Amino acid sequence: MNIHYFQHVPFEGLGSIEQWAKKPGHKLTATRFYEDFKLPFIDICDMLIVMGGPMGVEDEDSLDWMTEEKKFIERAIVRGKKVVGICLGAQLIADVLGSRIYKNKDKEIGWMPIQLTEAGKKTPLFSDVTDGQHVLHWHGDTFDLPNGAIQLASSEACEQQAFLYDGHVLGLQFHLEATEDSVAAMIQNCYDSSEKGKYIQTIEQLKNEDHIYRCNKLADKILTKL
Repeated sequence: MNIHYFQHVPFEGLGSIEQWAKKPGHKLTATRFYEDFKLPFIDICDMLIVMGGPMGVEDEDSLDWMTEEKKFIERAIVRGKKVVGICLGAQLIADVLGSRIYKNKDKEIGWMPIQLTEAGKKTPLFSDVTDGQHVLHWHGDTFDLPNGAIQLASSEACEQQAFLYDGHVLGLQFHLEATEDSVAAMIQNCYDSSEKGKYIQTIEQLKNEDHIYRCNKLADKILTKL
């Protein structure tokens, strides 16, 4: 496949997905909005992966590339491309599909469990995901489930954690791709030690590596099935 990804900030790259995407037979390319503003020809993309970032989907006035990014995501969905959104990427997909994006009641930062919906338990794409699986959360915004989408998972702090739209568009509010290095980079660039909350973990908790291997393997399996 020709796999293209959108990266919004230097410290939120593909993580473990990069190794999966570089398997023999795949071609991997990127648009890094913090460096340039070059979008690919959509017809050469088989899969689009939209990564996270600290900005919000309503920041179009201050980020001159975001409007074009949303248009590209919409075209990719309409043309039946495989589209995966992670954290901000999931919010951008939801926005493109007409959903409301807004502040969640609580910020969610840390390794905490998700609960599968009944549909999530029956969806082959999520057959390897265990109910109660700990994943890395790092967000303050959330969204309404897009019309026609299947809700796959939720958490105690946030109702919308994963959805599947039209069988080829996957939104994940959480990070399965997180590695030891990427977590360290997010802590360095995004963590505010003065910020407290019921669902905000300490730096020591965030550096817990117990869940990384399983999450990375889940990312591989889900992307392969998609």
